[in-house]
Amino acid sequence: MLVSTSEKNLLKAQYSYQTMAAFHYNLVLTLILASSLSSIHVTFAARSLLQTAIPSVPKVTLPPLPTMPIATVPTLPKPTLPSVPTTPLPTVPTVPTLPKPTLPSVPTTPLPTVPTVPTLPKPTLPTVPTLPKPTLPQTTPLPTMPTVPTLPKPTLPYVPTTQIPTLPTMPTVPKMTLPPLPTIPTTIPSYPTIPTTKPAIPFPVPTPSN
Repeated sequence: MLVSTSEKNLLKAQYSYQTMAAFHYNLVLTLILASSLSSIHVTFAARSLLQTAIPSVPKVTLPPLPTMPIATVPTLPKPTLPSVPTTPLPTVPTVPTLPKPTLPSVPTTPLPTVPTVPTLPKPTLPTVPTLPKPTLPQTTPLPTMPTVPTLPKPTLPYVPTTQIPTLPTMPTVPKMTLPPLPTIPTTIPSYPTIPTTKPAIPFPVPTPSN
């Protein structure tokens, strides 16, 4: 039975996943064992430290430190700075006062007088004559609509009820048994090997002419 490449890849992936899972499980178990053993050793060490009495350590007396002489700082003389010569500031010249200019007087022109508008007399409108009201003719009364007579309701004839015929029962058809299908061969037949070397073909050699 032939196995395809996809099935081989699937089997390889399953095998690698199983090995990685086993490695992780072993690593977790070793970590748990190491932590439990270390906790046991820590508890034993703490119990032994609590049971043993701490010895009293004698106090160590340190020798007195030597006194160092304090150095005196000599007083330095204050330096005298030379006097800076004072230079007199230059005097600013005075600005002469200019005479104020006199502007010429502008001549005044008299404004023109507006003429007075004359008053016009009011026009008298003519009186509109009153027209007599027209008398409308008397309207004739509209005719009355005739009354629609009531028709009697028609009586429909009696329709007899017909019975629906019963359908005949269908005969049961026996189930057909199909013949078994022929088995298809799964093995691929081997093909004959094709020769790759070309056979030598003899060529006729022409005879030399006398």
